Amino acid sequence: MGNWVDVGLIAVLNGVAIGLLLFIVAIGLSLVFGMMDVLNLAHGALFLAGAYLAWSIVGDRPTWIGWLAALAVAAAVGALAGGGLSLLTAPLAGRTHLEQALLTLGVALVGAELLSAAFGDDVRGVNPPPGLDGTVSVVGNAYPTYRLALIGVGAGLALALHLVIERTPVGALVRASVADRDMVAAVGIDVRRVRAGVFVAGSVLAVTAGVLGSPIYNARPGLDSTMLILALLVVVVGGLGSVRGALVAALLIGQIESTGRIVLSDLASFLLFGVLALVLVVRPRGLAAAPSGHRS
Repeated sequence: MGNWVDVGLIAVLNGVAIGLLLFIVAIGLSLVFGMMDVLNLAHGALFLAGAYLAWSIVGDRPTWIGWLAALAVAAAVGALAGGGLSLLTAPLAGRTHLEQALLTLGVALVGAELLSAAFGDDVRGVNPPPGLDGTVSVVGNAYPTYRLALIGVGAGLALALHLVIERTPVGALVRASVADRDMVAAVGIDVRRVRAGVFVAGSVLAVTAGVLGSPIYNARPGLDSTMLILALLVVVVGGLGSVRGALVAALLIGQIESTGRIVLSDLASFLLFGVLALVLVVRPRGLAAAPSGHRS
């Protein structure tokens, strides 16, 4: 019995770490979709780019300088990618999601192929920075220090995003644009700049999440599709444009991913989509969707 409790505790901690990482990835996608009404299927490729970026800069001998450099470059790459995607998708504003999906999916496929050509098809492992590469004792069980640190970073980012979105003028502008972009434009605010800023911020978070998640998932072909599916699940379950909903959904999916593979390893993937189906039946707009408004 005690062994099952220990295994369950480790699984719960892993679920929290994975959930908070998913939150960092998905919140940008949620805000972009909720605000711009653009389905960005290139989001997973941005995560993969961050993972390969971490491997190329950190290498086999990680240092704190290398890790900080990787995070800084990830922010720059994410900003450039977000700006580019914003320009590419701007002509599709107000058109169908299918057209947006085809465009961004094409960008994702091209990006993934370029990354495979540059780094090969082998799995590229990334080691945590010094001091976070060991284990600590959690109720008598060894647990990776890096995952505990990731929980702290993810929780800090979640709190920071909540405060920015809910308590600052910038956040109020973003929320107003999600609710009714036409009204925001009517008072003289350039909605295009706001939308571009959200796209850039979301892309920066996605690439940064790739760097942070590289010691857990490793950089490898196909990782982009895996992360995109999980991020879309978070967006649908949590509700468009909601920081709180994305956080709750990410933690829920993280737990299903972690504990589900221990309890029902053969059915873990089905559990994820089962939760999605249940939420769509009970709350079609998600657990905490932002107020809906007119979208141009």
